Amino acid sequence: MFSSMHTHAVQELHFCQQGPLNAVVALHNLRLGPALGGCRFIEYTTELDAIHDAMRLARGMSYKAALAHVPQGGGKAVIMKPKGEFDREELFRLFGQFIHSLGGRYITAMDSGTTVSDMDILRTQTPFVSSSSNIGDPSPSTAQGMLIGIEAAVRFLMNQPLQGMTVAIQGLGHVGWALAEHLHKVGCKLIVCDIDEKKTQQAEKIFAAKAVRVNEIYQQSCDVFSPCGLGGILNETTLSLLNCKIIAGCANNQLAHDDVASQIHKMGILYAPDYVINSGGLVFASSSYHGMNQQQIKHEVNKLKDTLDKIFVLSKKKNVATNQIANEMAEHILYGEASHSDWVMEAV
Repeated sequence: MFSSMHTHAVQELHFCQQGPLNAVVALHNLRLGPALGGCRFIEYTTELDAIHDAMRLARGMSYKAALAHVPQGGGKAVIMKPKGEFDREELFRLFGQFIHSLGGRYITAMDSGTTVSDMDILRTQTPFVSSSSNIGDPSPSTAQGMLIGIEAAVRFLMNQPLQGMTVAIQGLGHVGWALAEHLHKVGCKLIVCDIDEKKTQQAEKIFAAKAVRVNEIYQQSCDVFSPCGLGGILNETTLSLLNCKIIAGCANNQLAHDDVASQIHKMGILYAPDYVINSGGLVFASSSYHGMNQQQIKHEVNKLKDTLDKIFVLSKKKNVATNQIANEMAEHILYGEASHSDWVMEAV
């Protein structure tokens, strides 16, 4: 366990087993402030899968918070979804007590499998919640940031507007669907897939999208491939199938490992690092938690364009993967050091 924590640079792991609740909270880095990160509520094959997911996601949240310039560190909560029937209200009430026992070191929010109503239950047990109904759903801000980021990538690579571009969206969850709405409004052609056929059928009707099977989305000819499901989908196998110019999606941890980013770079595909382009939700959660209004939040989300532009420019100038540039910029903020500290310091 300590070896895994060292690998992921995780400072703390907290566990809770009570009634239907089996939960783990990973705190990656608290240099910038208390950890802020969503609560994932999905089924896991093993407990180790859940623990490793929490640690990997917590690391991503630290890097995301650093480059989004919010006063929080990175953390993540994972609840193993029980098989069979269970009392959801009891489970989240117990989880709220668990979060409160950490004394403010971790602030939770919505993530895969959790809802605003779940956050409301947590709010009855602890104030350390950033996306309950009195604050709102962070998904629209994530989608807003995604639109800004995709537009920035298209402008940088092609020097063209988004109108008329073809975007293949993998996954039509809260953010994926909201992103499809934005892209449709600006005149993009959409290709979509989702494990829920009803969602793809709706997308066909509402957005005039082309719906394809889940395993067919990679090889679709498009300008932008947008992974908006779960992580780990960019690997040696899927890269060989891609037929796109840009990869820009909201899914966390899209890369199976960091070396994949170098392969993407060598292929001439522009990759928008996931934890930068999808940071709108974090900005919303942090800003709302600190009392900012909607106009202020929108202004803060818009800033991610500047960060992406810096990453794209430095990647081209240094001829290294965008993910490497983003990682070193974040590590300089988190640890005060980076292998290319001269240009990293200038960038951040």
